[in-house]
Amino acid sequence: MSPDQVKQILLDTKIIAVVGMSTRPDRPSQDVSKYMQAHGYRIIPVNPTADEILGENAYPSLSAIPREIRVDTVQIFLRAQDVPPVVEEAIAIGARVIWMQEGIRNDEAAKRALDAGLQIVQDRCMRAAHRFFFAQPKS
Repeated sequence: MSPDQVKQILLDTKIIAVVGMSTRPDRPSQDVSKYMQAHGYRIIPVNPTADEILGENAYPSLSAIPREIRVDTVQIFLRAQDVPPVVEEAIAIGARVIWMQEGIRNDEAAKRALDAGLQIVQDRCMRAAHRFFFAQPKS
């Protein structure tokens, strides 16, 4: 995926469902989500053991998110082997993008998502990408 495509995804995304979001503030999933939330994105936590994270209702799965919440991007903080069922759910709920966080890559799941018309970002930190494209220069 080209840098321009990644930038466009960040511009087009308003609601991010974070699959594998931890309730622990010291975990990368919370740190990245808190940053994205502070920059105007709505975060929808997906964690089967939590009721609320970062002030948002948490859901046990993507399919449990109410239909009126239109998820643009599904960000994944899971092991690579756990990605395929998330991709299937993302397709089913009509998400437009699958974003596998840095260190996560599953080429078979990516191909499935691409075949279904979704865009794919693999092995890339969303916060780092946002900072790269939108950070204010220091004067």
